[in-house]
Amino acid sequence: MSILKSLKLTNAKPVRTSDNPVERARDKVISALAEQKAMAEAKIAGQHFAPTHKVWRKDADGQRVQVEAPKRLRAGWFTDASGQFFFGLRYAGKTIEFAKDKNAVTVGEFASLPGIIDKLIEAVRAGELDDQFAQASAERGQMLRKAG
Repeated sequence: MSILKSLKLTNAKPVRTSDNPVERARDKVISALAEQKAMAEAKIAGQHFAPTHKVWRKDADGQRVQVEAPKRLRAGWFTDASGQFFFGLRYAGKTIEFAKDKNAVTVGEFASLPGIIDKLIEAVRAGELDDQFAQASAERGQMLRKAG
């Protein structure tokens, strides 16, 4: 026990980035929108966008090691039958409605998409979509409770 007595012991708790679920939802959506913007800018520039994230895998010896793997991203933009571009936002497995019965933003030309994503980021920071995020999160929670 003499080794433990030589250390300075205390009672400490880790700090969460945010205890507020609204702020966590905003941060999550803003980071997803930033990835969408980077993907769109890469497509405009004619480059390939391949983000990675760290995952745990087993190596040849059967040991768990952390490696970088390609991250799967779904493009938030789509086209209709006339070839016009739209951008939709998803959160908690649901498409977010920006207004009643309006689930997408008309982009027009694809080159204007990064600017539209910037405006959506500003709207999320201002809290304009908080109610939609809360509703989607609540519906996701109910769905998960039914499945469990």
